[in-house]
Amino acid sequence: MSSPFTGLGVALITPFRANGAIDHAALAKVIEHQIVGGIDYLVVMGTTGESATITFEEKKQLLAQVIEVVHNRVPIVLGIGGNNTAEVAEQLQAFDLDGVDAILSVSPYYNKPTQEGIYQHYKALAQVSLRPIILYNVPGRTMSNIAAETTLRLARDFKNIIGIKEASGNLDQVGLILKHRPKGFLVISGDDALTLPILAMGGDGVISVVGNGLPMEFGNLVHAALKGDFATARQEHLKLIELITLLFVDGNPGGIKEVLKSLGLCDVHMRLPLVPVGEGTAKKIYHALADAEVVKL
Repeated sequence: MSSPFTGLGVALITPFRANGAIDHAALAKVIEHQIVGGIDYLVVMGTTGESATITFEEKKQLLAQVIEVVHNRVPIVLGIGGNNTAEVAEQLQAFDLDGVDAILSVSPYYNKPTQEGIYQHYKALAQVSLRPIILYNVPGRTMSNIAAETTLRLARDFKNIIGIKEASGNLDQVGLILKHRPKGFLVISGDDALTLPILAMGGDGVISVVGNGLPMEFGNLVHAALKGDFATARQEHLKLIELITLLFVDGNPGGIKEVLKSLGLCDVHMRLPLVPVGEGTAKKIYHALADAEVVKL
């Protein structure tokens, strides 16, 4: 039996109005767009959801809305992480996790802990979490890598640490984890552009940004690769790679919000210090959408 977190997971954006308030109506539309598009699960309040600028009360409201709109149609993963281990442990116990299937927890950022510090951080979380934990390695944001040896040590020592979202961009490291992982431990791509090579090595799926706007198209790539149909997966990868690259030119989630605006699903507003993509990038994104036959010029 495959895990509910195999395939296409989507790192859900948070739509805002011009005044900075959360646009709950747009959020419902974006979620529905993704479920109809065939995603396998949703990840709420990760980096793409601008979790750094959302208050704890807003996070509780957002989670409640997501659970209501999803209505048990796909599993829900909640992002809870930080660089203060005690505070993250408190948050794990403060959230009402009814309706939440797993936790995605980013490695501590800014502090730059040692590998032993990273291990002890996740050990503390594993000991209090009421839901399975997916590790999240994104050195480009945290400035500290979870080494393959640390990931494997955590995977072996804690049954409720069930996988890793790998966004190191280091395929050698991903390969080592895949080679030595315990049975059932998930290796999930954290980079849309590297999803195909990671799946080709034996990875289990992706937690995607582009999936917010193109769930069906990106899902075709992921599901084809998981079935071993790499001719179809390669075709979809090449069709989308230019768009995927453009999404991150002016930062995430500005690029994907531009896509969602083009599709009529939400506006591009973000909370400072993030701002929408520049006019030049916006035009390139629109042309890439047309080239991928998602919109018409």
